[in-house]
Amino acid sequence: MNRRNFLKTLAAGSAAPLLHASLPGMKITRVRAYSPPHPNPLFNQSDLVVTVETDAGITGIGEGGSKDMLEQCAGRLIGRDPQFIERLWQDMSRAFFYPAGREKEDAIGALDLALWDIKGKTLKLPVHEVLGGMVRKHCECYNTAGKIPGIEPGMGVKERARLTIAAGYRAYRMDAAGVPIYSTYNTRERVNELAKQCEEAREGVGENGDWVVDFHQRFDLPDALRACSLIEKSAPFFVEDPVRTEAFNEDLPTIRRKVNVPIAAGEEWGNRWDFNKLIENHDIDYVRATLPNVGGITEMMKIAALCETHFVGIVPHFTGPIATAALVNSLGTFSGPVLMEYNFQGASLPYLPQCLDFKDGKLFPNERPGLGVELDLKYLKQIAEITEPVTARAQTYFRPDGSITNW
Repeated sequence: MNRRNFLKTLAAGSAAPLLHASLPGMKITRVRAYSPPHPNPLFNQSDLVVTVETDAGITGIGEGGSKDMLEQCAGRLIGRDPQFIERLWQDMSRAFFYPAGREKEDAIGALDLALWDIKGKTLKLPVHEVLGGMVRKHCECYNTAGKIPGIEPGMGVKERARLTIAAGYRAYRMDAAGVPIYSTYNTRERVNELAKQCEEAREGVGENGDWVVDFHQRFDLPDALRACSLIEKSAPFFVEDPVRTEAFNEDLPTIRRKVNVPIAAGEEWGNRWDFNKLIENHDIDYVRATLPNVGGITEMMKIAALCETHFVGIVPHFTGPIATAALVNSLGTFSGPVLMEYNFQGASLPYLPQCLDFKDGKLFPNERPGLGVELDLKYLKQIAEITEPVTARAQTYFRPDGSITNW
């Protein structure tokens, strides 16, 4: 910007626009959303592909959200400089008066991933370098889908566990369900059977191997307590979601006081305020915070700071492949324990010619700029295009110093 234009901006603009105008940058011109082949219908596991285009010719790639939420949030980005990521996050989150719920957090997160992708590409650095650099050689994984060589339908827990560890994964994961969908679920009977299967899992991974079990919130508090007590001798790496999400702030502290197994929870939660008290009080040992659900990398790094302060690990729930690449870039820089859920082994993703660097049960960082993801658009179906700002019933208020405050 030359001196004359800068002085015009000083004369015409308020303090808030001045912050943007006084710095050289670029503008967001268009946001598009695409549906991949066989899209995931669950909003909190959305694999919609999002692109954020700029007048500098740099396009950021993100993933997640729903069409309606993406359109509203993306409208707050049009005409803005994508390099002010925190400021844009605050605007998308606060401009519509009501605080963002989990559906909107997911959409904000999808767009936030694309903004960080732009940031890395602008600097010609991978996002993990922008965030301070990797603290680990790779991210250890556990397998959800069971697509591991040698594992066959109907195979017993012990053999499945053995083959999972042999394939290089850090831990074997099992589900507490154990019954076909829509069949009768007798929780007391299931707890007894689960205890036997957990003993088999321990035998399969060996004395020093690791295994985890997901209760999937299927047990009420009394049965969850009994199940945790029964499997304690088999030493799980963690028990995931032992109780219903609706009562997690009451029931998780109760479980923490009464049983002696590590607890993981939070795959359905949103931003840091869902996790804060449980982390501070050490009522969970691992948070299941994931991308884009928590609101993107911007919010994930704040959750990571909370976890680091209280020595709590992060075990992110799986979402889509682009979000998984973003997890490697962000949580690869987190100094605490990380174990990633991975279910793409053997999956064909032709619309992503470059995305994940996975080998022998581990996800590796790469040196590609941004999130390290490339798209082949011919496999995608465009479902939304946003080129105009959204201003109806939206307003951002500023403090005297130009920072955003509440509506």
